[in-house]
Amino acid sequence: MGECSSGEHGAPAQLACAAAVAAALEPGRRKFLASALASAGLLTLPPPLAWAAPTLTVANVTGLYSVTVAKIVVPLTTGDVSDAVRSWPGKIAVGGGRYSMGGQVAVRAGLHLDMRQMKRLVWLRADQKAVRVQAGMRWRDLQDVLDPLDLAVKTMQSYANFTVGGAVSVNAHGRYVGHGPVGNTVRALQVVLADGSIVESSRQENAECFRAAIGGYGAVGVITEVELDLAENVRIERQVVDVPLDRYAAFFRRQVLGDPDSVLHNADLMPPRFDAPVCVTWRRTDQALTESERLTPRDKTYGAEQNVLFALTELPGSEPLRKSVIRPMLLDKPSVQWLNREASLDVAELEPRTRRIATYALEEYFIPERNVLGFARGLAEVLIAHQVVAVNVSIRHSPADRVSTLPWAAEDVFSFVLYYKQRTHESARERVGRWTRELIDLAIANEGRYYLPYQLHATKAQFERAYPEIERLRQVKAKLDPGQKFSNELWAKVL
Repeated sequence: MGECSSGEHGAPAQLACAAAVAAALEPGRRKFLASALASAGLLTLPPPLAWAAPTLTVANVTGLYSVTVAKIVVPLTTGDVSDAVRSWPGKIAVGGGRYSMGGQVAVRAGLHLDMRQMKRLVWLRADQKAVRVQAGMRWRDLQDVLDPLDLAVKTMQSYANFTVGGAVSVNAHGRYVGHGPVGNTVRALQVVLADGSIVESSRQENAECFRAAIGGYGAVGVITEVELDLAENVRIERQVVDVPLDRYAAFFRRQVLGDPDSVLHNADLMPPRFDAPVCVTWRRTDQALTESERLTPRDKTYGAEQNVLFALTELPGSEPLRKSVIRPMLLDKPSVQWLNREASLDVAELEPRTRRIATYALEEYFIPERNVLGFARGLAEVLIAHQVVAVNVSIRHSPADRVSTLPWAAEDVFSFVLYYKQRTHESARERVGRWTRELIDLAIANEGRYYLPYQLHATKAQFERAYPEIERLRQVKAKLDPGQKFSNELWAKVL
């Protein structure tokens, strides 16, 4: 008899294997096997799909810090989630696109809820600029629905591959001028609590649950539906300006935040000195389009971008390449396009050809305006001293977060997004941990915070100093999840 294998995505193979085994058995044995399979739930296997194996793992985009879990469930409806939560006796973690980098979507030996098949449009009210979707829908799928109506997502990440529920759970942000995190645009959430109950929450209804779920990394429940504000799709024109580092904050306040036509903005600090911001602002315009596509094509290939990333991070003398190739790409010709096209970028353009030996990762730090210069200079010192292979540091801005129980922007902040390359072996991870903790200390010394979706290098003491609001989240969790059912590798470490 041939061998049968199983794995994280092996339920169909398991069923085929079981059927083949059953066919080879005599009738009495087939009846016995059928009874056993039925008891295990493997004969019918109705939605949600579920399977268990000794070595089920939940990975993330970096390929680092995969988590071994006991079971994976792929729900299709809120009822499926409720049933899974109610029936599972142990810990539960929730995952979407798996772009968090340190086990925030899984808990060791627990149940993983893979939300990616909960991707249905619930309703769309174009006249009210509002939409409701299942939490596993990706931004790109929502853009396909919105674009023909000349509507756009109001606030999202710079790339469209993430799930809506995941973005809400980490309270993500993008380059939108004056918008702050995505939680500011959330109207309502449907959440499954630890007892399996399904609750509607908003700023007015079940407000504690609403605020704790936004930026709560699954601590209080499973977000199953999200209701969002929308915006108009507009034409935008790119403007690129060099600004001295010590004048950047004032420039942003005056020329970007003070300009009602500014839509998107970021400034890039480039190696090797990280001291000369290149400011990229997209402004509303009536100029003729230079890009006719309304959305970034899904089937686009990114071989050239991958080669450039390899050259920048592996070859000596990359600074001339930045000056002679990358910078002219921004300046040589004007760019006028639809907001939806710029908002539908694909993370594939950042992907290496392989992550087996080396991988790309992110870190992010939120710094009050008064301390931006000091932090920026200290950041450069740490990166240079530790020879960090940084692609760039992108600076964005956010007003204070008045929604989330656990805000990363307790006041107006500039965010410093570090995109870097590291080797995958253990000693490389340890080196990254050392300089990351230095940067966290630097951020805290500058009255700032670090972002939680990335590798879990921070100490618990650093977490407590950066997020004093954690006590309030603990109180809400004690009310909504007294048995501590919802967890993940982040919360197992610090909550």
